[in-house]
Amino acid sequence: MDRRETEITAKSDFLDTVPRPVVGKSLELAEFDELHPHAHRKAQLLYVVEGVITVTAASGIWTVPPSCAIWIPGGCIHTARVVGTVSVRCLYVEPEVSASLQAECGIIFVQPLLRALILRFAAGPLLYETGDSREARLVSVLIDELNAAPEEPLCLPMPTDRRLRRIVELCLDDPALRLTIDEWGARVGASNRTLSRRFREQTGMPFVKWRQQLHVGLALQKLASRESVTNVAIDLGYESTSAFIAMFKRSMGTTPSRYFADDHFATTAQPDGTAANRQAASPNVITFPQDRKPLPKSDGSKG
Repeated sequence: MDRRETEITAKSDFLDTVPRPVVGKSLELAEFDELHPHAHRKAQLLYVVEGVITVTAASGIWTVPPSCAIWIPGGCIHTARVVGTVSVRCLYVEPEVSASLQAECGIIFVQPLLRALILRFAAGPLLYETGDSREARLVSVLIDELNAAPEEPLCLPMPTDRRLRRIVELCLDDPALRLTIDEWGARVGASNRTLSRRFREQTGMPFVKWRQQLHVGLALQKLASRESVTNVAIDLGYESTSAFIAMFKRSMGTTPSRYFADDHFATTAQPDGTAANRQAASPNVITFPQDRKPLPKSDGSKG
């Protein structure tokens, strides 16, 4: 565990013990490899302001783009991987407060009011007044907004069947593989019908849709690292750039080149119109400068 990961872990462990319903912090990170598997006593909300973060748990892989957040229930063992320069706001929510929220990991789209609440708790004091205080009332509003937040279909569910696990692990290792379900069946010793049925049962989607979800998640990681659309298409095994763009647009509603450029995702400004410098002055901020050697080139296949 290097210095950056040690500092992140220490801060998280501390916030897990703060006796308040909701506490937060800001993280400004340069790319690093995965954090070791860990869990928090409190539920955690990771809101991505800039960049992309990928969270992996036993049941799936979630790629979180800007303007979205991932909900991680307390006790859920997970890892996190950062792509490029990432700005994140993290909230830690006591179990009794988060009881009405979902018991599984999930990505939500962060609308303006929810975003303002996240930024408020991430930049505010940790030991705020309890009882009938402003912060206590804001906690109730925060929970209401989390319950109402629209979910984003950016989860890559992981099957448990050993034959299906073999297939998805090979796809993660080499996302450009274009084998049909019949060809996969010959590799793992199962019929087309069996694999198709089991895949739907355990992931909630057909294999072709699952592979498309995999490609969208990997594309988001690569685009966040400023790889060209053409190179991403080649890495993911598409015969042409236009075929990749069409797939991405069907899933995300816009083209890859516009995705990170859209004003919809320009979220670094604060609600009062100031820049993110206010967070940088907060005692809840951890900032890691980009003064290290770059990591070896990764294909982004591990969440």
